Amino acid sequence: MTPEEYIALFEKYQDGSCTAEEEEMLMKYRDNFRFLENDPLGMPAVDEETGSRIYSMIMQTTTKKKVIRSWWWAAAAAMLVLFAGISSLLVRKAPKGQPIVDRAAPKTNGSPIKPGTNTATLTLANGDVITLDDAEEGVIARTGNSAITKQNGRLSYASDGNMENRREPSVNTVAVPRGGQYTITLSDGTRVWLNSASSLTYAEVFNGKERKVILSGEAYFEVSKNEQQPFIVQTERAVVHVLGTDFNINAYKDEQKVKATLVKGSIRFSNAAASTLLSPGEQCIIDGARQGIEKKHVNVNQEVAWKSGYFVFRNNTIHDIMRQIERWYDVEVEYRGNPPQGTFGGTYSKNKDIQELLKGLELTGLVHFQIDGRKIIVK
Repeated sequence: MTPEEYIALFEKYQDGSCTAEEEEMLMKYRDNFRFLENDPLGMPAVDEETGSRIYSMIMQTTTKKKVIRSWWWAAAAAMLVLFAGISSLLVRKAPKGQPIVDRAAPKTNGSPIKPGTNTATLTLANGDVITLDDAEEGVIARTGNSAITKQNGRLSYASDGNMENRREPSVNTVAVPRGGQYTITLSDGTRVWLNSASSLTYAEVFNGKERKVILSGEAYFEVSKNEQQPFIVQTERAVVHVLGTDFNINAYKDEQKVKATLVKGSIRFSNAAASTLLSPGEQCIIDGARQGIEKKHVNVNQEVAWKSGYFVFRNNTIHDIMRQIERWYDVEVEYRGNPPQGTFGGTYSKNKDIQELLKGLELTGLVHFQIDGRKIIVK
């Protein structure tokens, strides 16, 4: 039995719809599911206080069935549910004694809000705009130097093979709206994953002494190595210089901090006040409230989890979390009353409907939501 099948069976047990045979199977396979020391993205083992809260939640949902008396089994089942993305948001700094309430999904007025999709627009140098998710597979445009191809939902550039009448490289822009993401392969072979509400401006062909792109938002880069032609990423508040490496840049205008995280290779991160070199596993941060550059070691899998389809929260406030939700689900967020206190942590699949994510947050007992059309009201 796979973890997914076990989870589905456990959910039936919770709502009282298990047959006698299914309940027997649930008990039979319980020894195969133990505490998870770490999730696939490096989440730390569950702490005792959090485990107790999960256990309380499970106990409240099994009133129609016999009580599960084995603590480790109940918690293991809970952890499977959590780490499979069913509801993996756990409060990290909740007030002690805060009760957990078994809540239904947040109240909704309107159609379900689905997760983001593979969508973007390409703006050519002549002003033409191509909606990439509507464009058919194959060559979608030709410029003076390149053929632009869409294949398997990704954009790539290649020389058109005609060496006559070569022109100065034109500049293109790929813009990803809220509720989208997209992947590009530039003419030098560099691959770029663009997150929601992000854009990248670049030359169709890199001639000259450097390969320079302009980023707004967040992107993950796998840069093709070329020591004779350094790769430069310019953002509004920082610049990254690189020869060939893998790294992530988060430079949203509505975030106070700009972050660069190095996966492999080396990069130089700089702004008007300072400059620093990064080694793999390090992250540098420019905080708008302070001068200089902060550098620290991080779990790179967690920092680039968005590329793999996950939200990963680490001691995030509700405002931090809701900004990410706004971008990915393309919703508006409104706060009513005092902002929820405390910080949250957890891992959650970005492929789930928004209600599942919000329900996970509500289970902490610290925050409540109401969905009105495409507006999320935070209480």
